[in-house]
Amino acid sequence: MKKILIANRGEIACRIMRTCKEMGIATVAVYSEADRGAKHVNMADEAIFIGPSPANQSYLIPEKIIEAAKRTGADAIHPGYGFLSENAAFARQLKEAGIILIGPSPESMEIMGSKLAAKNAVKAYDIPLVPGTEKAIGSYQEALEKGKEIGFPILIKASAGGGGKGMRVVREESEFEEALTRAQSEAKNAFGDGSVFLERYIGDSKHIEVQVLCDSHDNYLYLFERECTIQRRHQKVVEEAPSPVIDAEKRRRIGEDAVNVARSCNYLGAGTVEFIFDVHTGEYYFLEMNTRLQVEHPVTEMITGVDLVREQINIAAGKPISFKQENLKINGHSIEVRVYAEDPSNNFLPDTGRLIEYITPKGVGVRVDDGFERGMEIPVFYDPMIAKLIVHADTREAAIEKMLQAISDYHIAGIQSTLGFCRFAVDHADFRDGSFTTKFVENYFTPTVIAKAATEEELISGAIAAALFLEQKTALPKPLSAENTNWKTNRSF
Repeated sequence: MKKILIANRGEIACRIMRTCKEMGIATVAVYSEADRGAKHVNMADEAIFIGPSPANQSYLIPEKIIEAAKRTGADAIHPGYGFLSENAAFARQLKEAGIILIGPSPESMEIMGSKLAAKNAVKAYDIPLVPGTEKAIGSYQEALEKGKEIGFPILIKASAGGGGKGMRVVREESEFEEALTRAQSEAKNAFGDGSVFLERYIGDSKHIEVQVLCDSHDNYLYLFERECTIQRRHQKVVEEAPSPVIDAEKRRRIGEDAVNVARSCNYLGAGTVEFIFDVHTGEYYFLEMNTRLQVEHPVTEMITGVDLVREQINIAAGKPISFKQENLKINGHSIEVRVYAEDPSNNFLPDTGRLIEYITPKGVGVRVDDGFERGMEIPVFYDPMIAKLIVHADTREAAIEKMLQAISDYHIAGIQSTLGFCRFAVDHADFRDGSFTTKFVENYFTPTVIAKAATEEELISGAIAAALFLEQKTALPKPLSAENTNWKTNRSF
């Protein structure tokens, strides 16, 4: 494998390119109109323009990605996460084109892409499942009868999707009909599939996931767990590894269960098996498997010393995983916060604009995975994540303090960001003692806490940056113009 095209953008494209460069593999970027001056475009050895700014006219069109790979002679495509990363049809098109996908087979994607199919697949391995229906529900009357059997409160979930789409909590029978209709409609609009099923609602819970690696030599390994409990709109904001509530015995059990989930669909590559953890009983249940690299993979890399992208590439090239299960040890503790261009004081609504000031923290055990630089625009067309801030320390307590310092050293001006919320969350008593649940934002967060969390230093920094911008607008770097070529190379041949 001598050249890899990264079918993505932003921080994940940059992160994949770093490993490729370390391995001596040439890289190809793809970019839309909005990303002409993007960091990942300038990092790559070659870059191909693939269309207008909206993702459905560029990054989400398989034919444009495949054409770019053929044009540049790329041996393989790494999809990152999001976009086409879990698209089984795209995986089949690559196979037909003779291009390696750095990811699992389309068959594995299809099984785990349907929550109901995934549940059926893992039954043979006795994986713990949340009590609920085993197939998509039909009529309202059938659904109501099943709901009564499970017992309220229940959760209505879309079979084909995630991210909270097509999901409704029903606390009593009188709410059921309206919630069912809305969930089915939302699932249909979001995923093209209105199928939903029912599960018992576990209110006080944690979100625990396990990183797995699987190769073509029948090696199935787990790289311990991550806790991703603090979420807004059912999307993660703070992640850590290992979880503060998983002991050694439970870690072994949940790891082996995760490996068996991977076996159930003949998985190949890096994947993540997600579980819901009941804080009252201490039991966990299988939720789903994400058939791709996760946003939060860096915390696993920090505690294990494993470069997951390197392993993905080698597995796709037919090589065995470079270590055995018994070689893996947990080293210290890692925490990650996602830095979004969002306004936490306004219901986390996305914010756009120019990065007037952008200074990232540095130091031992501090890592920033980002796709932006000072002076760049945050586009309106894509996910608003700017960066991931990751820290590593010997203990969880030390990691918390290091993260708080790193957040203080991270300076962003020109747009609103979630840094203030992340400081609030990591410094909260429930986070410090590990008792927080998925209801953290609902129970504790109000817009006023952001103002309280902001330090005097940050307020002064923002004011200075704004003043400089007004006085010296021309001092900021300019993005590449739209007249630039549609095929650029940063490489000397």
